[in-house]
Amino acid sequence: MNKRVSLLGATGSIGDSTLKVIDAFPDRFQLQLMVAGRSWRKMLSLVKKYRPVSVAMFDPDSAEHLRKELSGLPVKVYAGEQGIIQAIQETPVDITVSAIVGAAGLQPTMAAIHMKSDVALANKEALVIAGVFVKEAARKMNVQILPVDSEHNAIHQCLRGGRRAEVRRIVLTASGGPFRTCKGDLSLITPQQALKHPTWKMGPKITIDSSTMMNKGLEVIEAYHLFDCEKEQIEAVIHPQSIVHSMVEFLDGSILAQMGVTSMTHPVQYALSYPDRMESPFGYLDFTQTLDLHFEAIDRERFPCIELACIALEKPTVWPCVLNAANEVAVEAFLGGAIKYTAIPEIIKNAMNAFEHSNVIHLEHVLELDKAARNHARSLINQFTKDAL
Repeated sequence: MNKRVSLLGATGSIGDSTLKVIDAFPDRFQLQLMVAGRSWRKMLSLVKKYRPVSVAMFDPDSAEHLRKELSGLPVKVYAGEQGIIQAIQETPVDITVSAIVGAAGLQPTMAAIHMKSDVALANKEALVIAGVFVKEAARKMNVQILPVDSEHNAIHQCLRGGRRAEVRRIVLTASGGPFRTCKGDLSLITPQQALKHPTWKMGPKITIDSSTMMNKGLEVIEAYHLFDCEKEQIEAVIHPQSIVHSMVEFLDGSILAQMGVTSMTHPVQYALSYPDRMESPFGYLDFTQTLDLHFEAIDRERFPCIELACIALEKPTVWPCVLNAANEVAVEAFLGGAIKYTAIPEIIKNAMNAFEHSNVIHLEHVLELDKAARNHARSLINQFTKDAL
């Protein structure tokens, strides 16, 4: 069966991996819609190669540049946030790869679900900030949410070997990031240092999140929603080799672990081809080579972001949204040189305390809370400038 594919976040790292999978299986996947932010030149080359029916750019100026360059080609160009939603509504597909970074991916993901498209979810923030509403919409539309994050993709595969009721715990693995063995003062870390991930090649925001362990904290929240488990059933451990992508322990003490090479093409291929499996052209583990499988606990005092994420699940419809919003603001400020590395968790903690008594009942409340939490976090930046610290 030839699946029609929509790619949200076409110019990012997950977009690159998705296009490699589509290239490898041209008879299985047909790219219909491509969405990106501002990288219109890269999008132009992609559109000329893949010839989708529709493209959309979040930035209206970038959309206009693209529209001019594509004049004469049978490709419809959409602009802005509402344009992206309209493109999703007007371009029927079988599966949507949701890889827009951050909370900006929520509304496009919801739009895809309402169009009855299965979702290959790489945008963890959609579940983090609005997991209850995303899951309910997927249930009503009878669509599948297939995780692309390597850890949750691994759990999804492991759970094919047992029933949910038989699960004792889920164990997410973390590479540990670039500062796992750092003994120095973390407040002196620069953006350039934090962007040097030892294992994975990712975008700047997720690379910083990996270094602070916030990425793993967000994944704990994502797992809570994806796999309908209690927060006490979810654990995270450091596994520097990134060979075991995650594990499931069952009630009888048996553990299923998913292993593979460190390439996002594998989880993307799994999600796009599910429930089938196809022979991979992207490499295999070589068991004739020494495989050092080392695991260790996460130092939650040194990396408090993961602890904040676990605390956020005490108010699962409020605090995860605030945590994510404040983190996005703080990471942007750090990358821009406005605050020190260690100010990131401080800003997040302050924001969570500020919204402790908030309430969320509808999806609109999530969007309002996200905006309010971002504004609050921005108001804190001046208090955490390098000079102030």
